[in-house]
Amino acid sequence: MSPTDPFGTAVRASLVLSARTRVECALQVAVARRRGVEVLEESLAVTREGEPVELLEDVDRLGGRLHAFSAGKGTTRVDYSARVRVDPGAADTALTPRERWQFTRPSRYCESDRLAAVAAAEFVGTDRAELPAAVTAWVHERLDYVSGSSDPTDGAVDTLLAGQGVCRDHAHLVVALLRALDVPARLVAVYAPGLEPMDFHAVVEAAPDDRWQLQDATRLAPRASLLRISTGRDAADTAFLSNTGITTLEEMEVLAVAEGDLPAEEPAALVRLA
Repeated sequence: MSPTDPFGTAVRASLVLSARTRVECALQVAVARRRGVEVLEESLAVTREGEPVELLEDVDRLGGRLHAFSAGKGTTRVDYSARVRVDPGAADTALTPRERWQFTRPSRYCESDRLAAVAAAEFVGTDRAELPAAVTAWVHERLDYVSGSSDPTDGAVDTLLAGQGVCRDHAHLVVALLRALDVPARLVAVYAPGLEPMDFHAVVEAAPDDRWQLQDATRLAPRASLLRISTGRDAADTAFLSNTGITTLEEMEVLAVAEGDLPAEEPAALVRLA
């Protein structure tokens, strides 16, 4: 499969939550509805102590789908599954004027203003068109991927100083450095066939020209097989679960399987995400 070939993917996510009081939750696990993505089958069910919970869906302008619900005291279960067909060649990947400014500003986890000197020193003389690949390769070499090595409050500066992190930390550092170089960049939560261990995954879209391209500093899964869930400034916008009050995630299982052979990952290849 090449980066432009249509492909099919089956995904599944299951979460078990517990709360001692009533809490409000926002869920982002459903496949984004974007041009080039055909949803063949899909099911989302949230139950509390076995009883159905009402969901309120909100779709953003990038196709991300947030499902809000109230979880009362006790155990709440989330079950999502989908089978989709993706045609990357039909995807709308144009950079809009609003995005040009929105995704070059600093954000909660991507402190590009604090990394301006580092970015200027490390990438001086690099052509603008080559910056996404160059920054991604630099972060890949600079950081170790270590499960559980970072804190949920860590930003890009913390990650650079620590020299290690998980996928969201790699993505935050790439985004922050690119924004410091005046290249629009954003974080994307995806399903990732081939990822080991399997989990939700975070990658980067960058737009050095007028179209978004996909980068992944972890290189843990082939980019051509990734499936978009949500898109935003950083993990504050793309978390699979947000909630008020105290909620414990008791169990989580994520599965993403490509229908057919996985493509070989070629770091130098230009890949666009539907």
